[in-house]
Amino acid sequence: MSELTARVREIAKRLLDNQQVDVVFGWEKGTEPFSSTPVFIRRPEEAERLVFDEFCIHNLSTYLLDYRDGSEKIGIFVKGCDSRGVVRLLEDEQFTRERLYIIGIGCPGMKDPVAHALAASGLDGNQDTAGLSAKCRQCVHPNPVLYDELLGVQQEPHLRGERFAEVKQIEAMSTAERYQFFADIFSRCIRCYACRNICVACNCRRCIFEETRPQWVGRETNLADNMMYHVIRTMHVAGRCVECGECERACPVGIPLMLLNRKLIKDVNQLFGPYEAALSLEEGAKPPLSRYRTDDPDNFL
Repeated sequence: MSELTARVREIAKRLLDNQQVDVVFGWEKGTEPFSSTPVFIRRPEEAERLVFDEFCIHNLSTYLLDYRDGSEKIGIFVKGCDSRGVVRLLEDEQFTRERLYIIGIGCPGMKDPVAHALAASGLDGNQDTAGLSAKCRQCVHPNPVLYDELLGVQQEPHLRGERFAEVKQIEAMSTAERYQFFADIFSRCIRCYACRNICVACNCRRCIFEETRPQWVGRETNLADNMMYHVIRTMHVAGRCVECGECERACPVGIPLMLLNRKLIKDVNQLFGPYEAALSLEEGAKPPLSRYRTDDPDNFL
């Protein structure tokens, strides 16, 4: 990927030199070979810090929320999921298109830096460090859907097999089995809110989970409050999730959060589709659960 890195640096330097943007969002190498982390550069000479390699796993679109109240023009490098995150923010009216210069990169799939870190530490020698990260193995849209400039080559979907196979396994369970399954995984939740904080679709200015008058969900890490938190959060991103998988990747206790998200993706497509979130930017577009139509399904009534 050295050729792509060279192009990334060249474009960032050009944008800053020409004052087309005030800041560029990209990735730089961390302290370890398996670490490539987000970086925000403002000077042309800083472009040499930028890289694009198999560990540029972070979705950069989330960081746009830190700049939504400003006026700076931003250059941002996006993979397929990052670009869908940008569309999500534009559709949610959290950002304006005029402030963005988007450079798309066809994504060959990223490796999991945490798995590499564990393998290198010797704490867990059973980590899969050869293949793609878990979130990339489920990717069906690796190519940017919105961009001003495009790098690299078009990539094939990384998903092999049935997209909703795991969802269907849960659907096949009895009610009691499903409850026990989710009780077991949500009992691990420590309510750190990493999944909410990393999610580009969780872009409310004031989160319901921060409210105290009234307090909709308790702050304790008990099963009831944990379940309520995850059910509410999942419903809030229903029809809006861009499948970047960052929520699950950021979870420190390994909760399979994308299983819930994909269940809602499957259901929204069946009930209101054909529909896939944030695949194109359309004027005035709203996700299915953000608008009302008289012919909406009402089987739940």
